[in-house]
Amino acid sequence: MKHQHCRKAGNVLMIVGLVVMVSSIIFSVLNQLPSIQMPALLAQGAILGIFIGALLWLAGARVSGRERIEDRYFWHRHYDERCRRTPHH
Repeated sequence: MKHQHCRKAGNVLMIVGLVVMVSSIIFSVLNQLPSIQMPALLAQGAILGIFIGALLWLAGARVSGRERIEDRYFWHRHYDERCRRTPHH
């Protein structure tokens, strides 16, 4: 895939993952309300949906190349002497 297509596909996966996670959290919270009677399968599926959404989010970040940028910033903040404000002992 070309770089532009990878970025678009990764962004779509990240959006789908975010939507799945948010909707699963909403279903999980609604399941705790006593006035709403949800089937047990839907309640367990909502919990599983949180993890599926997170996996979709991570797959989208991997495809679009966003995870390497975050790793680089993490590395600079914690291990690079030029970017640290306080010395590590």
